[in-house]
Amino acid sequence: MRIEDPWYDALASGREAPPARLPESRNGQSPVNPAATAATAVPADSTAPVDPAAQDAVYLTVQRSAAFQQVRRRYRRFALPATAAFLVWYLAYVTAATCAPGLMARPVAGVLNVAMAAGLAQFATTFLLTWAYARHARLRRDRLALELRWETQDMARTAAHGEPVA
Repeated sequence: MRIEDPWYDALASGREAPPARLPESRNGQSPVNPAATAATAVPADSTAPVDPAAQDAVYLTVQRSAAFQQVRRRYRRFALPATAAFLVWYLAYVTAATCAPGLMARPVAGVLNVAMAAGLAQFATTFLLTWAYARHARLRRDRLALELRWETQDMARTAAHGEPVA
């Protein structure tokens, strides 16, 4: 089973395109499909040397663009507060375990004490934060980042052919 990677673009990366996977016929041999092989063929000019200054100009243009700044701003708005909150929660747990052993030894239910409950809550918080990060990325950043990526690849292709970067 092959998973299609939306981030992989052989022509933009300068690498050879992966071979087309053709369905096997009943006798176990792969049928020849000229349309599929022609569609995945890499044009001869895609291996031409690329001017590093042109590529630098493309990426500097993208970095200065409003779309890139918006993706970075959305990332920072989530990642910095979430990291700070989790770090404070973790340090509070460690500090309480060291400075207040009596509090941490207090039973909650049966043999479960405050320290064990807080330790398990650390794991739960980690999974919750991972889920929240993935959801935030999917809903607020992925589409913008993918559009920006395609735009960047188009600009890089244009720069590779000697045309000025917009």
